[in-house]
Amino acid sequence: MQKKVPQSSYSQSWWEVTWKNTLVTAAILAVVTLVAWVYNRISEGTVNIVMFYTVALIFIPRFTQGYVPGIVAAMISVGCVNYLFTYPYSRLDFTRQGYPVTFFCMLLIAVMVSAVTSYTKEQSRILAEQEKRLREAEKEKIRANLLRAISHDLRTPLTGIIGASSSYLENGELLSEEEKRKMVRHIGEDANWLLHMVENLLTVTRIQNDSAGVTKNMEAVEEVLLGAVGRIRKRIPDIRIDVRLPEEFVMLPMDAMLIEQVLVNLMENAWFHANSTKPILLYTQIGEKEVAFCVRDYGTGIAPNHLETIFDGEDRNGGGESDSHRGMGLGLSICKTIVMAHGGRILAHNCEQGAEICFYLPCQEQPASEAPERKRETAGD
Repeated sequence: MQKKVPQSSYSQSWWEVTWKNTLVTAAILAVVTLVAWVYNRISEGTVNIVMFYTVALIFIPRFTQGYVPGIVAAMISVGCVNYLFTYPYSRLDFTRQGYPVTFFCMLLIAVMVSAVTSYTKEQSRILAEQEKRLREAEKEKIRANLLRAISHDLRTPLTGIIGASSSYLENGELLSEEEKRKMVRHIGEDANWLLHMVENLLTVTRIQNDSAGVTKNMEAVEEVLLGAVGRIRKRIPDIRIDVRLPEEFVMLPMDAMLIEQVLVNLMENAWFHANSTKPILLYTQIGEKEVAFCVRDYGTGIAPNHLETIFDGEDRNGGGESDSHRGMGLGLSICKTIVMAHGGRILAHNCEQGAEICFYLPCQEQPASEAPERKRETAGD
């Protein structure tokens, strides 16, 4: 049996809107009438009285819904001006010479002002709804890209763990100690990679579910850079990084842990995918309105036709086949999500040798502060 849907909710909503429109319209007209009455006592002038009501007709559509309140208010305004402020007073009289045309024009102008104001408000509401739908569509696109990246980035290390552990259990007696250690080391590396991916996914989930966005505090750029380098060294002891700290002391509004995670993802991708023999370069560029964080490698670069979509959760080669050990699509998609949540932007481009990825965070005006000269730090020769 089909369940009947109660109709009270729609009726109640309609009555609430009607009562609100009525109360707001009456209140504004009452205030304007009182002001006009006081003004008329001081200085008579029907033209100025008309202007008072015209201003009211601009405010009424702003605080009501639909076209009806403004149009009704326009007709009431014409009647008030004629009855209260036009000779003969306390009478509705449109018979005197020129009055019909005058008040018809006044009513026409009032209705047009009300209609334009209502139309503008309605268009603003429509634009706001369209922007909301676009944001939702962007979130859905990010989710789809993340799922596509997860299908490869998580399956590959899981396959490696299962294969290595099965080989160890089935053929352990036939393997040398060196081969056993190598298998266990690969299992540990893949397990750490899976843990890193889970951390990334939890981060994106927290950002997308938090309507207020990320929690920002004023953080020192230098400390964030060194914190990211410390984290990546713990994960990849053999990584080689050339760190160039900013010459001036800069504070930015950011979530330090999330920005460190972006830097770790970028450095990790550069280390595993660039095929470079030189250290990774990590540096910043201080601008007036934003600060750039850049990670550069000296490897094979990025395919030109893939530069625009590299942050959409796809693999580096754009053909569905990424690194046989680890994909980079998920990490870069998460980087984009974190940076956009900070109100920033992220870009990738090829250099003469290798590739460079930079993300930009907005900064605030700060008093100049002196800091000791920063030295260049090189990790791992």
